This record gives sequence, C-alpha cells and structure tokens, in this order.
Amino acid sequence: MPVGTGTALNVATVLAGSALGVALGHRLPERTRSVVTDALGLVTLLVAALSAVAVLDPALRAAVGASAPVLVVLGSLVVGGVAGSLLRVEDRLDGLGALVQRRLAGGGAGAGAGEGAAGEGAAGEAARARFVEGFVTASLVFCVGPLTVLGSLSDGLGRGIDQLALKATLDGFASVAFAASLGWGVAASALVVLVVQGGLTAVGALVGGVVPESSVAALTAVGGLLLVGVALRLLRVRPVPVGDLLPALVVAPLLTAVVAALR
Repeated sequence: MPVGTGTALNVATVLAGSALGVALGHRLPERTRSVVTDALGLVTLLVAALSAVAVLDPALRAAVGASAPVLVVLGSLVVGGVAGSLLRVEDRLDGLGALVQRRLAGGGAGAGAGEGAAGEGAAGEAARARFVEGFVTASLVFCVGPLTVLGSLSDGLGRGIDQLALKATLDGFASVAFAASLGWGVAASALVVLVVQGGLTAVGALVGGVVPESSVAALTAVGGLLLVGVALRLLRVRPVPVGDLLPALVVAPLLTAVVAALR
C-alpha cells in the first residue's frame, strides 16, 4: 500500500464525520449539544490517561533511570510551555482558525460595512469564535496522541497502516460528535491532520527506524497530559492554553536523549 494512505484515510474520515455531525447538529437542541461536548471531554480524559501511563514504559525507565521519567515529562512541559508562550502558539492557532474561517466564508463580512454588516457583527463574531474553537479543539485531539506518532511513523516505514486505520475510525466517530457541537471548524482540522501526519510519515520514511522507543514513550506521556488540558477545555473547567504547551512534544524526545546520554 502506498506510503501516506493512512493519513489520506484519516483526512477522509474527519471530513465525512464532520459533514454528518453538522447535518445532525442543527437538529439537536443546545442542551443536547452541551451534553455531547461533556461526553467528549470525559472520553478525552480516558484517552489522555491511557497515553500518560507511557511514563511507566520500561524503555523510558531504562534509558533515563527509574526515578527520572516524571522529571523528564515535567521538564518537557515547563520548557515547552515557556517556549510556546513566548512564541504565542495558542494565539497563532486561533489566528489560523479565524483565517481558515474567513477564507471558507469567502472573505468574511468586513468589506461591506453598512447597517447590515453592523447588525450581523455580533452573530458573525460568535460564529467565528465557534469555528475557531472547533478547529483548535479537534486539531489538538486528532493530532496529539500516540496513534498519531506511532501510526504515521509505521506508515512511513512501510509497516502498514493498521494503527492509522484504527485512528481514522476513532477520529471519524469523534468528528461526528465534535461537529454536532462545534460546527464546521472540526472539518477544517483535517488540514492540520494532513500536515502533521503527512510530516511524521515523511520523517518515518527517512529516519523513523532510528527513533528510540524511550523517546516515543516520553512524547506519548507528554501528549497524554496535553490531552488532559484539552479535556478540561471541553468540560469548561479551565481554558488551558494547550497550544502554548505543544512545543513540549518536541522537547520531550530531545530531553530524553540528553538525560540518557548523561547517565
């Protein structure tokens, strides 16, 4: 099967699920959509817990020492969070979501000033905020997780698309629920899936065979904690700036390699 087939399948399921979710969402009352969002938050917590337990992975413990995995994860989040906040990653993601929304809407309502535009301003701003929330939330959920990394690397290495096929199925169902609550922004997250998983697949084709299991485990554990932040946002507990923490996914394998080399 050609390299990249898994990512193409994943993009297709996100788009199809989003279209179905939007079609269903208009028929559901706000209370029902709110309950669906809460359910997604709880399931995201479950996925996060399953990913975060990678901090106990034997390969990671053997590489950095039995007591160091938690410190590696902590260091990754702190360093990544500082870098992300300075780079304003969260704001840039929001801006990207707003840009995609404007492009898909044909340029937005800003050019035609006048009373009609003024009357629609509040509604347009609410729609834009909903689109951005759907785009950012779905992008984080679909792209921060072990199957994203491991599945894409396996696809790039020519080991098959089994993991990405499973992820595509899960993302398809999730996108139905997300889009029913958050709208077309969820479909736009397919662009992020394409870029992230396509990039990781390319990395797998080039150097995936030399990525240590310990580094993948550290990345997976950090990704699990980022998903906790996503869940807290979905449950409306706290608007954790998960975007600003995304650089931790890059720091985690690097920090793991440094600690392993110093032992």
